[in-house]
Amino acid sequence: MAGLTPEERLWCLDGDLPAFASLGMLNDDGYHRSPFPAAQLERVGLPGIRFSDGPRGAVVGNATAFPVSMARGATWDPDLEERVGDAIGRELRAVGANFTGAVCVNLLRHPAWGRAQETYGEDPHHVGEMGAAFTRGLQRHVMACVKHFACNSMENARFTVDIEVDDVALHEVYLPHFRRIVDEGVASVMSAYNSVNGDWCGQNRRLLTDLLRDEWGFEGFVISDFIFGLRDAARSLGAGLDIEMPFRMIRTKDLPTALENGAASWDDVDRAVTRLVATLLRFDDVLSAPAPDRSVLGSVEHRELAREVARRSVVLLRNEPVDGLPLLPLPADTSTIAVIGQLAATVNIGDGGSSDVWDLDCHTVLDGLRAAATEVVYDGGTDLEAAAASAADADVALVVVGYTHLDEGEYIGDIDTSLLDLFPPADEPEVVALMAAALQDLPPTTKPPHLASRSRGFSTGGDRSSLRLPDGDVRLIRAVAVANPRTIVAIQAGSAVITSEWIESVPAVVQSWYGGSRAGEGLADVLFGVVNPSARLPFTVPVDDADLPPFDAAATSFRYDRWHGWWHLSRTGRTPAYPFGFGLSYTTFTVEDVTLTWDERVIHLQGSIRNTGDHDGADVVQVYAELADPDAPDRLIGFKRVEVAAGNEAGFGLVIPLDRLATWDPDPNRWKPPSGHHRIRIARNATDHAVEPLDLDL
Repeated sequence: MAGLTPEERLWCLDGDLPAFASLGMLNDDGYHRSPFPAAQLERVGLPGIRFSDGPRGAVVGNATAFPVSMARGATWDPDLEERVGDAIGRELRAVGANFTGAVCVNLLRHPAWGRAQETYGEDPHHVGEMGAAFTRGLQRHVMACVKHFACNSMENARFTVDIEVDDVALHEVYLPHFRRIVDEGVASVMSAYNSVNGDWCGQNRRLLTDLLRDEWGFEGFVISDFIFGLRDAARSLGAGLDIEMPFRMIRTKDLPTALENGAASWDDVDRAVTRLVATLLRFDDVLSAPAPDRSVLGSVEHRELAREVARRSVVLLRNEPVDGLPLLPLPADTSTIAVIGQLAATVNIGDGGSSDVWDLDCHTVLDGLRAAATEVVYDGGTDLEAAAASAADADVALVVVGYTHLDEGEYIGDIDTSLLDLFPPADEPEVVALMAAALQDLPPTTKPPHLASRSRGFSTGGDRSSLRLPDGDVRLIRAVAVANPRTIVAIQAGSAVITSEWIESVPAVVQSWYGGSRAGEGLADVLFGVVNPSARLPFTVPVDDADLPPFDAAATSFRYDRWHGWWHLSRTGRTPAYPFGFGLSYTTFTVEDVTLTWDERVIHLQGSIRNTGDHDGADVVQVYAELADPDAPDRLIGFKRVEVAAGNEAGFGLVIPLDRLATWDPDPNRWKPPSGHHRIRIARNATDHAVEPLDLDL
């Protein structure tokens, strides 16, 4: 720091790219061709950061597309998620990145949120554990950034909405998962576009300094969300935002004047640059290790992992008997399968925004079924009579329905034109020249064939307009079910889909998500019983839209409280169609011999899971706490996936820190240690009360 000139210190406070020239690059699919550099100082050997996005794979280069984060959340398996992080981290290093914004952990407050697929679910403990595992895997190879801090779960209004939230809801619901990942050692935090309690997140001192650094002890650096992530250069610096990403834009234009007139401080400049340099030093052993060769992109090992995740993420929602036996798993001698629906033959891996992965080898559901079944008949489903006829002649019918990047995803649409005033008057010629020279040396990246018809740049995406299937999908399901009573429905989507108007017409339903490059094989493995489904819903599926809290995609102000998801339905007395944590299996389990002990720091839970059926399988032990405060919502405080062979039992143990039962006291603004009578419930989902609760008196 002592050897840096004032100009070099200011250079470290924003991206290294020119604003206008870079917008042209972005509109030419440039997001997928090169990492975004910032704070690179060749004179002193400061490597700076080279950012690439996520979270379903490395966005730069032709990387492996893994199932979306929400699908991975459905595995309830942090160990598996850590392996995914390790694989994505290797591919990121191979394409020249040393820093990734892949750890997206904003809570799913409402399933209409367009970017629901990029997070892990609706519960802060579950999301925090999955995000921490992903961070561990990534940071074996690159620095990770957790985003978007905070209360960012509305997409269309993200540039305009102010989220009003009290301190109790903020600390107990909307921040615990971020703190969990900070405690895991994440290198960086990305601020959100929206404002919280009247202050834009990119210049919100309460969030970026008082909470993140002073209360939590975060020692890494903070970056803005891209392009419009802050509004005031001086305020953002004073609030604790270190780097404006990805362009030389607002700070380049306004910060020198603010430093001259005293609106900004050189001490704050030095603190920001010091945090970046210190973080790079802490990660030097990781970042100095040799990068993998680009041949790691789409490697056999990573393809096999993508298939494992795809099959482990499929949630079995319904499996009713047909001719006396559950329809699934399909017998190995099933001769003919009718696969119905346009999505069955479509590469449908999710959002077309900043999380899009340019994988060149993606297999559809139809591909996977053709590799697994003796004979597959395909019908696109555009003609209901033809689809019904194809289904009638088959042993079983599979209808694939749901959404695409056109229905939900990152919103790249109209913006407030006043935001254009944030751009500088012009690019700096020498910075444009540097970018042009760097682009000439880029290795080639090929646009995948399934994207050939998509315009350059990002798709529009946005929040969902409905939580139900399109009318055409519902008509198709009913027509096929009438023709063939052995009909399975596979739902492709990033979050909850209301099924109440058609669910009784079919015996079997699975949620198969946006399943990545091996979606087809993963689904086939479950349908044919190669693996026993063990996934559990990471959110609540309501019976009706009215059962959920309100959602307004065009809001300019919105209030968040402690009640969403399974807590909201419980509080209002609504029975969910499928509760948080729900998922069926091809076998049955019982929980036995549960014991509970505790000391001044932790709860010890032990017990066993017995597999009472004839299929090997895995159960997910979920631990819920009823707090001493009768006005507080119940809380998920632990979970563990347990493999159990057919007819056998397996023990499990969980060590749960007592501070997971703490509550926020707004006066005097601190955590209150748990005390009084608590009830601890071992369950298979949020509404399961089969096991007698255990008393915990503190």
